[in-house]
Amino acid sequence: LQGIFVLGLPYALLHSGYSGLLLIVLAAALCCYSGKILIACLYEENEDGQLIRVRDTYEDIANACCKKVSPSLGGVVVNVTQVVELIMTCILYLVASGNLLSHSFPYVPVTEKTWSVIAFVTLLPCIFIRTLKIVSKLSQLCSLVHFVIIFVVITYCLTQLHQWSWAKFRLSLEFEDFLVSVGVIIFSYTSQIFLPTLEGNMKNPGEFRCMLNWTHFFACILKTTFALTAFLTWGEKTKEVITDNLPSFLETLVNLCLLTKALLSYPLPFFAATEIVYSCVSKDNHSNYRSPLLALTVRGSFLLLTLLMAMFTPHFALLMGLSGSVTGAAMTFLLPSLFHLKLKWKKLSFLEKCADISVFILGFLCSLAGIVCSIKGLLEVFG
Repeated sequence: LQGIFVLGLPYALLHSGYSGLLLIVLAAALCCYSGKILIACLYEENEDGQLIRVRDTYEDIANACCKKVSPSLGGVVVNVTQVVELIMTCILYLVASGNLLSHSFPYVPVTEKTWSVIAFVTLLPCIFIRTLKIVSKLSQLCSLVHFVIIFVVITYCLTQLHQWSWAKFRLSLEFEDFLVSVGVIIFSYTSQIFLPTLEGNMKNPGEFRCMLNWTHFFACILKTTFALTAFLTWGEKTKEVITDNLPSFLETLVNLCLLTKALLSYPLPFFAATEIVYSCVSKDNHSNYRSPLLALTVRGSFLLLTLLMAMFTPHFALLMGLSGSVTGAAMTFLLPSLFHLKLKWKKLSFLEKCADISVFILGFLCSLAGIVCSIKGLLEVFG
């Protein structure tokens, strides 16, 4: 999903102009901050003033915040939100795979949905993924493919250096187009769902904040460079997905790389979603949780669900935008800031409280804007 959003950044600059460059930097800072405060909610000080990890998951944080109302209400809400977002992400990968295959092989008499089924077949081994180690190796390959895509596009843009002109940047903005750009830019950084598990599996969790700083810094540099060079190359002709601007031979190459990236990206949200379900089942019946048959059944059901929704859900992109505006903003900005304020209120400085409140307000506005734009699009489609 990260790759798909990144390929839309030049188009976002087309509609946001100079403010888009500022937004890329600001979004990196905000998402890095919300990730830090989310992880901070996993820890509490002991009698000696040392930080001890007393919670393991996003669900544990939510339950700690809502324990006076209901011991498990917060966890249920968070788990449902996470699973919905993860499943929608998996479906998006399947839809994108079918689209990329149909564009890469336009002369093959096969429909886009059939291509999605073919892509689905290659994902069947996901049923047998049992550890995060396998997922991490696939994610490493995914990152490598991602850099290849960025390198190819930037290299081509540099060959067109003579066409560049800063006059292509817009100063006047249309509010609705600007909101779309905000959504694309902000949600190209989101990863909060995976952070508690990631931090818990680090050899040295004390390096987490440093890791988060450097990864967001380099992501910001890379995305700014990519978006800027691509937009300066094509200007007003910049298309929604920048690969459509490339010459045909490069477009096919990049589309196949994107297909590889989409298929390699699928296991991470798929594994995360099934693990959430397993953790819920294990609380009620620990023996069944370890049952290989149950594991295969849950994974197989999730795989089949993503295929069926990719095949038969009309206007999935608009529905993805609607659900993403709710779940994405909630998991990235709204909940981390609320939980941090709730659990750490007495220990936070005035500036830290202001920062958390500002992140919450920004997340709420982004969510509201995305919901309005998505509903408007759905109303237009359905007449």
